[in-house]
Amino acid sequence: MVKIGMLIADRYEVLEKIGMGGMSVVYKAKDHKLNRFVAIKVLKQEFSDNANFVSKFRVEAQAAAGLMHPNIVNVYDVGDEKGMYYIVMELVEGITLKKYIEKKSRLSVKESVSIAIQVSMGLEAAHKNHIIHRDIKPQNIIISKDGKVKVTDFGIAKAATSNTITSNVMGSVHYTSPEQARGGYSDERSDIYSLGITMFEMLTGRVPFNGETTVAIAIKQIQTPMPSPREYVPDIPRSVEQIVLKCCEKSPDRRYQNMEELIKDLKQSLIHPDDDFVRVINPDEEGATRLADRSEQQQIRYARDEQLQSGDESYAREDGYDDGAQYGEGPYEEEGYEDASYGADPSYEDSHYSAPRKTRQSGEITQPLRKNSARNRYDDSYGEDFEDDSRSRSGYNPHKERSVTILAILAAAVVALIFLVFAASRLGLFSIGSNTASSEEASLADTDTVPMPTVVGVSLESARQSLQDLGLTPEVEYAESSDYDSGVVMASSVEAGVSVAKGSSVTLTVSTGENGVEVPDVTGQEEAVAVSLLERKGFSVVKKEDSSDTVDEGNVISQDPQGGESVPADSTITITISTGAAAIPMPDLTGMQRDAAVAKLGELGLTVGTVEEVYSSSEQGTVVTQSVAANTEVQNGTSVDLQVSKGEEATPTTYSYDGYITSPADEDPNFDPSTTQVYVVLITSDNVTLLNTTVSGTEFPLHRTFTGLTASSGTLQMSYTDTTASSITTDPSTGEQVETAGTTSPQTITRVINFTPDE
Repeated sequence: MVKIGMLIADRYEVLEKIGMGGMSVVYKAKDHKLNRFVAIKVLKQEFSDNANFVSKFRVEAQAAAGLMHPNIVNVYDVGDEKGMYYIVMELVEGITLKKYIEKKSRLSVKESVSIAIQVSMGLEAAHKNHIIHRDIKPQNIIISKDGKVKVTDFGIAKAATSNTITSNVMGSVHYTSPEQARGGYSDERSDIYSLGITMFEMLTGRVPFNGETTVAIAIKQIQTPMPSPREYVPDIPRSVEQIVLKCCEKSPDRRYQNMEELIKDLKQSLIHPDDDFVRVINPDEEGATRLADRSEQQQIRYARDEQLQSGDESYAREDGYDDGAQYGEGPYEEEGYEDASYGADPSYEDSHYSAPRKTRQSGEITQPLRKNSARNRYDDSYGEDFEDDSRSRSGYNPHKERSVTILAILAAAVVALIFLVFAASRLGLFSIGSNTASSEEASLADTDTVPMPTVVGVSLESARQSLQDLGLTPEVEYAESSDYDSGVVMASSVEAGVSVAKGSSVTLTVSTGENGVEVPDVTGQEEAVAVSLLERKGFSVVKKEDSSDTVDEGNVISQDPQGGESVPADSTITITISTGAAAIPMPDLTGMQRDAAVAKLGELGLTVGTVEEVYSSSEQGTVVTQSVAANTEVQNGTSVDLQVSKGEEATPTTYSYDGYITSPADEDPNFDPSTTQVYVVLITSDNVTLLNTTVSGTEFPLHRTFTGLTASSGTLQMSYTDTTASSITTDPSTGEQVETAGTTSPQTITRVINFTPDE
């Protein structure tokens, strides 16, 4: 158990606890060996007892210790002591990004992008060292006092994901990627997803997915489409919106593939925020099979002929049989020479490959060659004529040359036809819908386009979802209609079935019914949310400001027309935004009697702080000073301190003494000044010592002068020892002499001395 003041590893002195997480407690400590302050993260006992967890944790923590980057909280040391496992890290004075967002409600676009760039640079360094964070969230991002952004908690995440750990330990599921939520494989792109969610929260002040349980949120991470941050803050630039959405794609293949790509787009968004430069990744298109053009076919053919002429065994075997390995055909098996790419399934035989082939041993004609997926679908441009073995060796085949030329012309004609069909469809001359296109036409269609779905007669939400699923951007306008119910799409800017480029905007005209559009109630909402809700209904918004004692600053106090009213779709809605409590001019309370001043503050909604009584020339009981200057504008509930006069302070009387202190002989006749030392002390009645000394009895009387005394009298004490000498007497009855010994006795003389008042 860690205690304040204890020494860990005979080096780190624990000073104070500075934080606590799901799996660990963080302490501030001093490294006495290097004379610097550090942070020590100590694993909680329930995880320290899990040997599997500890093993994985130590491996990852040691790997993270090798990371040295300005945007990463550096790990200095990893160790254990008496069953206590700890990490020694760089101590960063600052606050977490989570608290920073809560403090500011939401961050500006520029600040959000700048923070994201710094986080990305730290993660880029980690990824290059094959370290994945797996738990990126605002709680694990620290902003130092000098504005530096640092990522922390490398190492724990991977160890945690390898064990059965509850969701509250693993951190918030709000930032978990879909593949992590499924419990599947995660890589660098999982960090990119979590960073995208973090950017969403910075820009909007909220997370995109929420729910009552962690399971519900995890399901949303997997299934629910990512909302656009512009739905909550319309002022977000399009490039920033696209960056966030690309980071948060459900499929890792559609996200940024590395931090370098993300950093490039983030920096570009700072320079050109409204440009459309974010590239949407479609893995199906990236890996799609395409036809080789004529120049590519010729290059392959010429390269093959040159290899055949040179006798390269990769193309021409000594026995005269081309095994086709260069083009993807696997080695033939000994029995029947079946193509390993497809196995022995006869369903792969293709009538295009009509040339028979010979067995290796007998040279007898066997079954036709099988089609290989890596070859061009037009076999004649690459196939060998096995009837003339010498022709295969020579490298030149006039029949093959003629076949290639014919096929190239046919391919060019097909490409031209496809281009004309596509151009006509884009111009709206005719539709190529998903219901009418043949499978061959669908395979040749431009993969950057999608067919416009049928949206007329569909509810707005369903239509919007359909368009977003296809990669289209819906824009909404409203119009009154007696033919369509309110909220139903009555027209669209693109007809159903027409091919539309992905990313295009489609305007939906939505019916408001015969009575217009119902105005949403936005009172109490944040300004950005209120404007977004109203504009999505097709209204124009006019804003004005006013103070309010009950509505928080930045929220809507009232709206006109009121929520629930039905108005024409193009109406203007006026919303009043709260500027906070109204400013109150501070009154001048000086000179007022205390009770009157307190009552005045109460009338204005202000409170009385401390009241102090002070000496003053002002009338007793009146206010002398106030902590808030008069005419200063203050908010309701402001506390005001007062100083009240208790009248003028009376001028103090001073005293003095100028006289002689006589010897104790005045009180003690036996006092012998020649042999006695006297200890003299004079103390005033207000406990001020004026005299404290030892003098000989022969020095009396003592002359002393004292001035500026605040007491009217004092007490004088003189202490000494009275000694009597020995004596000899004669006994009258016997006539003998008897000696009597001398005696000593302590004596104290006390006197009261009165001082003289000064004029």
